[in-house]
Amino acid sequence: MFEIGRICMKTAGREAGKFCVVIGKKEDDFVTVTGPRIVTDVRRRKCNVRHLEPVPVKINVKDGATDTEVMNAYEKDKVYEKLKLVKPTAEDMKLAEEAAARHKEKVSEKPKKEHKKAEHKKEEHKTGKKEEKPKEHRKIDHKVEKKKVEHKKKEAPKKKPAAKKATKKKAKK
Repeated sequence: MFEIGRICMKTAGREAGKFCVVIGKKEDDFVTVTGPRIVTDVRRRKCNVRHLEPVPVKINVKDGATDTEVMNAYEKDKVYEKLKLVKPTAEDMKLAEEAAARHKEKVSEKPKKEHKKAEHKKEEHKTGKKEEKPKEHRKIDHKVEKKKVEHKKKEAPKKKPAAKKATKKKAKK
């Protein structure tokens, strides 16, 4: 039912009501979908099949197809007209490609973080001795002695007894 190339409508999430195409199967209940983002504003992602409604339109794409391949298949199979989608302009395509290139550069520039905890555990395992953590990793006790400050309780000022008002009964007599 959710074979590769099947166009679906998303029914849940922030992309609900938008068209996407299945480009890969992940597990029994999950597939990989893409819009592509420039066409339908649906990002490439893993999606639960319960959140998809299949449409009776299918395109011819391979497993793991790129967004450009999907857009070419949309045009070849006249999906833009069938689903009334707006075809992206050449300028939009150029901007999307530049953004993708910038993203790839950012991802490749980021150095991978080394996990210091994992290094310590490896050393413990090799030597059989528990290694003392360096000072910078030690947990510092921040026990601060609380100064006992005795507050003098302010006594409420004594109220003067209120003068009794003459009641109406006494006034009538």
